[in-house]
Amino acid sequence: MSDSQHPDPAPNPDEDNEAPRRSRWLGVLIVAFALVVGLGMFNIGRLIIRPKPDVTAADRLIEASPQLQKGRELVTRSSDCMRCHTMELDVVGPGFRNIAKRYAGRDDAVPYLAGKIREGSVGEWGRIVMPRHPQVTQEQAELMAGWLMALSPAKTPAASPP
Repeated sequence: MSDSQHPDPAPNPDEDNEAPRRSRWLGVLIVAFALVVGLGMFNIGRLIIRPKPDVTAADRLIEASPQLQKGRELVTRSSDCMRCHTMELDVVGPGFRNIAKRYAGRDDAVPYLAGKIREGSVGEWGRIVMPRHPQVTQEQAELMAGWLMALSPAKTPAASPP
């Protein structure tokens, strides 16, 4: 058979109406953009949840001391403190770190706070009422207050004047 015996195929009318093919680079660009955005979100999340240096220093101090661990157990598990307080946020009562920060400069902070735990108070933090806890012994209150004061930020030495 010769070429004349095989007619050319008829042109397909749908071929003219096909959408133009997109370049492969557009898909690569979209994937690269999604990857950059995902890595950026991961990095921001990592920075947000990373503990602050003063928090990790306080945690190391508490882990090294059995008395501070006992105070933490009394506050977090054996009492009703967590009903009104959290570690960071002021909910009903102030956060534990805020309390530690406020009383960090007091030499008598532990016995003072132990008295507040047992006897309660009104007006120390605005109109918030701290209820009495007479069931807590003085020794337990001092362990709790000692743990609380261990949460205070590390004191940095003051710069000496020139």
